[in-house]
Amino acid sequence: MCRSTVNGFLMKNTIIFVIGFFFPLNVYGSELLMVHEHGCTWCETWEEEIGNIYPKTREGKFAPLKRVAIDEIREIGKFNPQIVYTPTFLLLSGGNEIGRIEGYPGEDFFWALLNQLLVKKTTYKETLE
Repeated sequence: MCRSTVNGFLMKNTIIFVIGFFFPLNVYGSELLMVHEHGCTWCETWEEEIGNIYPKTREGKFAPLKRVAIDEIREIGKFNPQIVYTPTFLLLSGGNEIGRIEGYPGEDFFWALLNQLLVKKTTYKETLE
């Protein structure tokens, strides 16, 4: 193999690695949108109890979390019914809402409700096997 072919091969693989590392793809097509509000005590509690570990969980890998302020959601106006309480967790598939959890009922209930939504509304059950 000539040197230019080896260098070209290494360069392509390096670029693919860098893109994949900094811009990971969500192969499942689902995401969890957390609608929060400044000063929301329950939002802060969720962040303390779950926020740091969520991306490391099976659920977090299946439905990556995106945080958005309630004011931004109201401007979009896409979600019906309107979001009133924070935090509200919207399960999205292809950008469309397929389920939601309103409020934060505590760590144990949150995981149970999220798991129920994922199993009922997505292909998540297939990833558990």
